[in-house]
Amino acid sequence: MCGSRTGQRTLRGVQPGLPGVTVRPITAELIIQKEKELRSAPQRPYVPPGHQDYRVAAGDILTIIVWDHPELTIPAGEFRTAEQAGTVVAEDGTIFFPFAGVVKVQGLTLRQVRKVLTDKLSGTIENVQLEVRVAAYRSQRVYVVGEVLRPGVIPVTDVPLTMIEAVNQAGGFTPEADHRHITLTRAGRTNQIDLLALYEDGDTSQNVALKNGDIVNIPDRRFNKVFVLGAVSTPGSQIMNKRRLTLTEALSDAADIDQLVANPNQIYVLRGGDKPEIYHLASKSPDALLLADRFPLKPRDVVYVDAADIVRWNRLINNLLPTDNVLATHSVYPTSGTVISTTP
Repeated sequence: MCGSRTGQRTLRGVQPGLPGVTVRPITAELIIQKEKELRSAPQRPYVPPGHQDYRVAAGDILTIIVWDHPELTIPAGEFRTAEQAGTVVAEDGTIFFPFAGVVKVQGLTLRQVRKVLTDKLSGTIENVQLEVRVAAYRSQRVYVVGEVLRPGVIPVTDVPLTMIEAVNQAGGFTPEADHRHITLTRAGRTNQIDLLALYEDGDTSQNVALKNGDIVNIPDRRFNKVFVLGAVSTPGSQIMNKRRLTLTEALSDAADIDQLVANPNQIYVLRGGDKPEIYHLASKSPDALLLADRFPLKPRDVVYVDAADIVRWNRLINNLLPTDNVLATHSVYPTSGTVISTTP
């Protein structure tokens, strides 16, 4: 009993092994403070993706039309698409066009490609009028992997591609997707994107513009768990739905408090991180259920329901009984100065 009482005092006060970690009671003041901290969390300023002219690169297919000169325009034909009839940009970033020869178009905008071709054809054709379009965007791409319905490659076009548009083009999230911990890898550096903050809190800074070579990974929810342990009917882990789970839901949905062994005055929430925290709920108070329903849990929180004192005593006795029985069967009794063992 000394050990259990010492452990109980340790939970209620300062942890000797964790200097500076105190147990904070879950009160109305604490709930208000946490909600204020959540509302006052700083948001990065939103920088809308500015429109930039698309720059041609190797692999793109161009459609070049010279008006009044059909002999210079490759006919698409009835059964040929623009991609099949277009001009492919070679690996060295050049194209070949009649009367213009080999033209370097790598890194140029469509307007610049039009001017280069017009200048080269003006020596052969009077009053050149031509149009340049991209028939197929094949040089720049973004990779979307993980918990989306259609993971794969998304081409970068003349329309700016943002994080939301990339997810939508990949079919949207699966039910197991973690909206808060999306990773964006660009040029060897990885950043975290929180699209749930965009959807629910209006943090538009999370809708970043994507660039060629970006890798977007949507992880699953396996790290978004809380653990309910101690004197509960079904101890174990629970997956959070979009990181929303209150203390009441954690205790009631899958792990009801065992009324026969639990001490409802000793419910703790253990939270790790850079600054470990421990919260205490005395559920015998009238407002305990209201407080617990307003107390949001975080991923990897541990909810621990302590056992009642009588249960601790019974467990101690049950642990001592096997040892006592062993000693009893091997005891010795002094008789007339002779030691007689009961062991055969």
